[in-house]
Amino acid sequence: MIYTITFNPSLDYVIQVDHFKPGIINKTKFEEILPGGKGINVSIVLSNLGHESTALGFMAGFTGKEIEHKLESYGAKTEFIHVKKGLSRINVKMKSDEETEINGMGPDIQPEDIQELFNQLDTLTEKDVLVISGSIPSTLPDTMYEQIIERVQEKKIKVVVDATNNLLLKV
Repeated sequence: MIYTITFNPSLDYVIQVDHFKPGIINKTKFEEILPGGKGINVSIVLSNLGHESTALGFMAGFTGKEIEHKLESYGAKTEFIHVKKGLSRINVKMKSDEETEINGMGPDIQPEDIQELFNQLDTLTEKDVLVISGSIPSTLPDTMYEQIIERVQEKKIKVVVDATNNLLLKV
C-alpha cells in the first residue's frame, strides 16, 4: 500500500476575479473548492492512475471533514487523525491580473496527536511505501520528517520525500 502524509491539509477555495481592486466589492467569475496539500495531491494523482493509497495526516472541525469527504470522492482512502483544537485550513487562491493566496493557520496539533500518527506508522510493513509531502505547521517540531524516517527505517519501508529547504536537506 502507498501511504501519503499531509501535515497541512486544506480546502482550497480557488476564485477568479477580473481586474481585482482592493477596497471595493469584487465579484468572482469562477470558483471551485478542492482538497489541498501536497500529500493529498499525491493521493489524488495515484487514484487517477488506478493505484490505491491511504492518506494520513491531521484534520480538525467541519473543514477537516469536508477535506476528507472530497478526497474520498476522488477514490482515495483516508485515515486522518481528528485533532480536537482548531480547524483544518481554508486557503483562498485568487487568480486575477496577479495571483494572490491567503493560507489559513490549521489545527493545533498536540503531542498525543503526533503519537497517534506514530502508532499508525508502526503498522506499516516493508511492502508499503510512505510519501511525506509539503510543509509542516508551526505546532510540529521542525524535525518531524527526520523522526518519521527514523521510526520506519528498521522496517525497510520505502520513503519518498517531497519537500523544500531544510525539511528536504535534513533527510
